[in-house]
Amino acid sequence: MRAVGLAERALELMCRRLNERTAFGKPLAQQGVMIERFATSRIQIDQVRLLVLHAAWKMDEVGKEESRREIAEIKVAAAAMACEVVDRAIQAFGGAGVTDHYGLGYMYKYARTLQIVDGPDEVHRHQLGRQELAKYAPARTHV
Repeated sequence: MRAVGLAERALELMCRRLNERTAFGKPLAQQGVMIERFATSRIQIDQVRLLVLHAAWKMDEVGKEESRREIAEIKVAAAAMACEVVDRAIQAFGGAGVTDHYGLGYMYKYARTLQIVDGPDEVHRHQLGRQELAKYAPARTHV
């Protein structure tokens, strides 16, 4: 949920910036590509929020061991989403987005760190892939 909160804050900053900054004679908030980026960010945040809530519900219902798949999914999805949303916010700010003034550089560093600290994304994806493939493995026959 920290990644969701971080992304929400970046999206808020992005929205404010889009309404303030002008390019090509009109506010960025009226530029099609920026509207699309904002909408994509909102969708991703909401998707991850629901995935986190589902994982928390499942952990409450059946425990942590039985929720390993959902936990691995949110570790990958939340960090990736936060990086992407913060990156779009940085883009909306231009050069100012990487300065210390708006905090987006710090947010990106934090979000990117999430992809490493609790095991690399590749490890979680490998685990998820093995679990899913095991569901479809042919039954072993003893000869």
